[in-house]
Amino acid sequence: MTAERNDGMTYAGAGVDIDAGNAMVDAIKPLVRATRRPGADAEIGGFGGLFDLKAAGFTDPILVAANDGVGTKVKVAIETGRHDTIGIDLVAMCVNDIIVQGAEPLFFLDYYATGKLVPGVGADIVRGIAEGCRQAGCALIGGETAEMPGLYDGADYDLAGFSVGAAERGTLLPRPGIAAGDVVLGLPSSGIHSNGFSLVRRIVEASGLPYDAPAPFAPGLTLGEALLAPTRIYVKPLLAALKATDGIKALAHITGGGFPDNLPRVLPEDVGIAVDLDAIAVPPVFGWLARTGNVAVPEMLRTFNCGIGMVVVTKASTADAVIAALTQAGEAPVRLGSITARGPEPVTFTGTLAL
Repeated sequence: MTAERNDGMTYAGAGVDIDAGNAMVDAIKPLVRATRRPGADAEIGGFGGLFDLKAAGFTDPILVAANDGVGTKVKVAIETGRHDTIGIDLVAMCVNDIIVQGAEPLFFLDYYATGKLVPGVGADIVRGIAEGCRQAGCALIGGETAEMPGLYDGADYDLAGFSVGAAERGTLLPRPGIAAGDVVLGLPSSGIHSNGFSLVRRIVEASGLPYDAPAPFAPGLTLGEALLAPTRIYVKPLLAALKATDGIKALAHITGGGFPDNLPRVLPEDVGIAVDLDAIAVPPVFGWLARTGNVAVPEMLRTFNCGIGMVVVTKASTADAVIAALTQAGEAPVRLGSITARGPEPVTFTGTLAL
């Protein structure tokens, strides 16, 4: 009689634990369930996520989709062992790009890839994603967890997010008619958000400070905690302002490329924007980065948001109403500048960035 051989290769032996993946899905189901909204009430675990536009209240919708990641900010999360807010960043980077087009984010999907699945880490990441979805009012309807030994080292992982929103036909932004004299408003950021972290990490390395050292610019926090402050999600206050007034002509999310690269994306070719740097209350983290890394002001303005995460363009005649609507919704808008005739550079600066 031939003995049965038990030394054959297995997927688990190659480093992929299907049972761990299934355990993680079970662990995150309550988190996903908490993000349900009209149009999305199915459980995760199917082959695709479902969303009912009619149940969400849309009549003649245009869909708007966005995807993004959080860049090397994940390295700070990994090196500090703090994984519960990076998911908020992931959602924010997608849904903020959807709201600037006048659309309401409806649902979100995530992609989490790692060398070795650690269910506790994965659950913390999804906990942040669920919190981001809650802040944005969108449903987490699915995702993918990929365990890829040999591609990612040790505890390394990466994240990608995908979101879809909708707007009724004829309501998308930017609207026609942006013209010289229009008012530019700025909405404060919570800090670095999720751009420029390759430079941030080099500056931290040059400073010689470990991530568990007290943050020089944020009393009571470690450096790692302060740098991981999650990206602000502007969806709900902007939706409220769009509903309360018809004065908003355009919105711009200040992400990679800062002011010079993001503001022209919403402008007609014949106009520019003059930004008053004196109007910006610059969070202390940016001053520390500039001083520690000897980073010039133009580089700061093109790499970081420098304290303004979202820009609003409105008619001068409706600026007060837009400011009131944003304030009522919990924002603290500042008058950041104005639309001008287009010159050699689409974005110009006056004043001084208080670093």
